[in-house]
Amino acid sequence: MKDVRIIEVKRSVFASNEERADLLRQELKKKGIFLLNLMSSPGSGKTTTLVRTIEALKNTCRIGVMEADIDSDVDARTIAEQGVLSIQLHTGGMCHLDAEMTRQGLQELEKENSGQTGPVDLAILENVGNLVCPAEFDTGACKNTMILSVPEGDDKPLKYPLMFSVCDVVLINKIDVLPYFDFDMERCIQNIHKRNPQAKVIPICARTGEGVDDFAAWLTDEMRAWKEEEKSHA
Repeated sequence: MKDVRIIEVKRSVFASNEERADLLRQELKKKGIFLLNLMSSPGSGKTTTLVRTIEALKNTCRIGVMEADIDSDVDARTIAEQGVLSIQLHTGGMCHLDAEMTRQGLQELEKENSGQTGPVDLAILENVGNLVCPAEFDTGACKNTMILSVPEGDDKPLKYPLMFSVCDVVLINKIDVLPYFDFDMERCIQNIHKRNPQAKVIPICARTGEGVDDFAAWLTDEMRAWKEEEKSHA
């Protein structure tokens, strides 16, 4: 099995994170790289969802993945097995990534991609599993996505308002177990839209792949719009 590079990222103490995030977005736009920030609690199915998404998109765009964890390289190895670029980011005990840490990861992803035909089209940051800290820090991503799994409950948008308010898409995962949990899909969607009326909600089952094509289609449309916007300003 191919070894996965592990990069120790350190949080910057200079300037504001928001300024760095805006600068990073500008740089990514010039390079034509779309950065997606994927967030959720542990066990919600981030990595499995990511694998399914890669399966749907890897023949149409070049993908690179940054796996952020406090420790281990388990997820990065899983993603590398899908045939795409994958690096592991260790946060040194921190429960989130900020813009500077993300920049360091992107630089290492670029090094890993050296000698290829061109940069990745889609860079995905799988953030640290946590419903609080990751939502507080702008990573410089073009879009934010979070996963809420059915076993977590339909009340989570009310308990963790910031996470749901900063996300462009909410994936409701593990819909195959809906009959076994007291989870009201309509009530959950209403709770999400109380926090974020503009959020797109896509029910999925990462285990079977149900609904993942809808997410992949949304992501493809957003990538296309992102690149066309840059061309119009060139």
